[in-house]
Amino acid sequence: MALLPILEVPDPRLRTISTPVESVDDALRALIADMFDTMYDAPGIGLAAIQVGVPKRVIVMDLQEKEDEDGKAIREPRVFINPEILDPSDDQSVYTEGCLSVPDQYADVERPAQCRVKWLDEDGKAHDEIFEGLLATCIQHEMDHLQGIVFIDHLSRLKRDMILKKLAKARKTAA
Repeated sequence: MALLPILEVPDPRLRTISTPVESVDDALRALIADMFDTMYDAPGIGLAAIQVGVPKRVIVMDLQEKEDEDGKAIREPRVFINPEILDPSDDQSVYTEGCLSVPDQYADVERPAQCRVKWLDEDGKAHDEIFEGLLATCIQHEMDHLQGIVFIDHLSRLKRDMILKKLAKARKTAA
């Protein structure tokens, strides 16, 4: 297992449209394991392969919404290979989103409140499920990455420019 470098805006590779996975094999499972290590270390709740420089249609996710008796998050890792969104609802919901590729910046984004998703898991097994709430928001956010879209693209030009300026200032301060 390895921690992979996470691409950050304005890296042009984040605009790459990811290609479908041809076969679910050990090399892909190794990438998935590294993606989980990277996501948990960041920490985050979702990561698309393109965010670590791999233009394949692969997403790892773990909302970690439940806690054990000690208040520690219970891990429920999920893998989405070649995911497709079908039947997004007309009802919209707004979540304050953040992104590992846009560090420490958050904004409200409106998306369909519910969607049906088809995908393969790490064993190549097909799934078809209806998602709602945070799970629906997160899968849509991560699937945007597969199309070269970052959450700030859903914001007004003014809000997007403010976030980009804050990022640039934070990078200068850190350097």
